[in-house]
Amino acid sequence: MTVETVNPYTGRSEYRHELMDAAAIESVLASAAGASARWAATSLEERGALLRAVGHQLRARGSDLQRIMAAEMGKLRKEALAEIGKCADACDYYAEHAAGYLSDEIVGTDASRSYVRYEPLGGVLAVMPWNFPIWQVFRFLAPALMAGNVAVLKHASNVPRCADAIAEVMRAAGLPDGVFGVLHIDNDQAADVIRDARIAAVTLTGSERAGRSIAANAGGQLKKCVMELGGSDAFIVLEDADLDLSVKQAVASRFNNAGQTCIAAKRFIVVDAIADAFVAGFVEAAGKLRLGDPQQDDTTLAPLARQDLRDELHRQVQESLDKGAEALLGCEPDASHAGYPASILDHVVPGMPAYEEELFGPVAAILRVRDEAEAVRVANDTTFGLGGSVWTRDAARGERVARQLQCGAAFVNAIVRSDVRLPFGGIKRSGYGRELAGHGIHEFTNIKSVYVA
Repeated sequence: MTVETVNPYTGRSEYRHELMDAAAIESVLASAAGASARWAATSLEERGALLRAVGHQLRARGSDLQRIMAAEMGKLRKEALAEIGKCADACDYYAEHAAGYLSDEIVGTDASRSYVRYEPLGGVLAVMPWNFPIWQVFRFLAPALMAGNVAVLKHASNVPRCADAIAEVMRAAGLPDGVFGVLHIDNDQAADVIRDARIAAVTLTGSERAGRSIAANAGGQLKKCVMELGGSDAFIVLEDADLDLSVKQAVASRFNNAGQTCIAAKRFIVVDAIADAFVAGFVEAAGKLRLGDPQQDDTTLAPLARQDLRDELHRQVQESLDKGAEALLGCEPDASHAGYPASILDHVVPGMPAYEEELFGPVAAILRVRDEAEAVRVANDTTFGLGGSVWTRDAARGERVARQLQCGAAFVNAIVRSDVRLPFGGIKRSGYGRELAGHGIHEFTNIKSVYVA
């Protein structure tokens, strides 16, 4: 089967490739299985040195990688370079800190010696999305490799060259054959790979629909999995918020990566006393964003990754308008292939797609509330639970509100973001399990108790 990728800005075909057949899939899996024991026995010092070499290669190839990202999913040049740098930093971080995370933990019991150790599971299959086509991979890959696992990547079908570029980075860094492999396969083939005995665990970043399917398949095989799914993060603006700061960060959180990020602020829950002023500033600031060619430095808003994604986003916008929402900015598709302008919907209420669903694109939903208590209730009135932020001049108040939010990460006077030093993941329909920090490296280990009488 031939798969074609299309440039989101130009609409032109970028690349065609064939999905792997059974023999090619077997070759990748056999290579991973053959490397597994050797890699697990490789010292942490050697693994760390190789991971630092990977980080060096990422930095050296930044310009080439960003061009591929722009062509395949429309990433802005500056955003792509920042993403690549973040991946390199993650490699350095785990190279430095893995030994501490993986060291034996002595536990006092009635034994002469008892402790907990962390051992690799073996082969980890990663099913990754297109929106951060390098970072999403390294978010799992750096800790998984340092823990002694081997990894096999099934990337999104519209970013095949990103997957191959990552493999080339690994080869150039000197990673042994089989420690990292790429599978160009479809969803049915991925299901077969999950059932393969050489795959010990699965990690997915993607949609709720994909998560249900892959988790069910992995669960049927009694295999560990980590699910990082969608989000509809709350951005709570209390009446004592710094208006200039909250507006500036609202634009950054909602429109980064054309709004195509799980942890973007999507529901702007604003207390009535400050709502009109916040909304006016938000509309003015967002209206200055320039949609255009992602390779041009004066472009500040990228196109969506695919035309079908733009069409689905506009359906959600139109249905929300039909149910009474007010369009303050944008809300109509751009003439370019997959472009959608910065858009703001006001007076969003329950029953509208903008309230109930994840808007995966540059559309902000304004939800007006009476006070702090209603803000918390509305923030938690969602099936998602990835992140949320609180904006107030009173840090203690903000922390109190943040502790009430039902999500995996709550930020006060800062936008939600992933940080290699902090665990990352969600609850409810945003998934389960954690990536990054010590929690992330432990996810794909056998947490083993050793008791010596």
